[in-house]
Amino acid sequence: MSAIAMTTDHAGVSQAAEIETTRPFFSVRDMHAYYGESYIVQGVSLDVRKGEILALLGRNGAGKTSTLRTIARTDNPEMRQGEIWLDGQPIHKMKSFEAARSGIQLVPEDRRIIQGLTVEENLTLAKVAPGNGWSLEQIYQSFPRLAERRKQDGVTLSGGEQQMLAIARALARDLKLLLLDEPYEGLAPVIVHEIERILHSIKPLGITTIIVEQNAVAALKLADRALILDTGEVVFAGTAKEVLDNAELRHEYLAI
Repeated sequence: MSAIAMTTDHAGVSQAAEIETTRPFFSVRDMHAYYGESYIVQGVSLDVRKGEILALLGRNGAGKTSTLRTIARTDNPEMRQGEIWLDGQPIHKMKSFEAARSGIQLVPEDRRIIQGLTVEENLTLAKVAPGNGWSLEQIYQSFPRLAERRKQDGVTLSGGEQQMLAIARALARDLKLLLLDEPYEGLAPVIVHEIERILHSIKPLGITTIIVEQNAVAALKLADRALILDTGEVVFAGTAKEVLDNAELRHEYLAI
């Protein structure tokens, strides 16, 4: 191989590496979604890099949960326009179960712990899905409370423990993008801190997180970047610190 050819190859590798590190891991492009004829998500676009935490914020009714549900490809709301890309895959062409198999896991506000199953049975059932999810041993190392209660019926756990179980169940699957809807609601501060610890611990593993949370300050302190919605439209996209430092922005769109 000539020196010129070698130089060209190295330049090509360098350029490819640069593209890999700069392109967003997860992207939404001009997403529009409806509940029947009600226009809920109005042209939302966002980019998230691998391992980032994005706080998706706004007042009640701003379209936050609807945006998460649309990303997860649930039947309701119905996406009628736009694109969703995860790690180079076109998620907008998928059904919800296909999106889940591709690495998108939604932890809804009601957590949906399966009644009649123990903590361990809930986790084992999640692991039936194909992919490279965490082992039970890995889960119990990161969630010692769940290890202590592995034989307890999942629905009898406290609210905070159920939230931990819901997150652990997502980790038991092949997880690339974690969608959290109001994970702190009704939880004591000590449990909130424990969940924050867990979310920080999975960042280095390359797991990307989008969190919808009414406790905006807590979400912003956790997040790398923030997106604010108002009546289904993006009104701010930037760093979490920019929101924390902008009292006028917080007051107008977050009432804090």
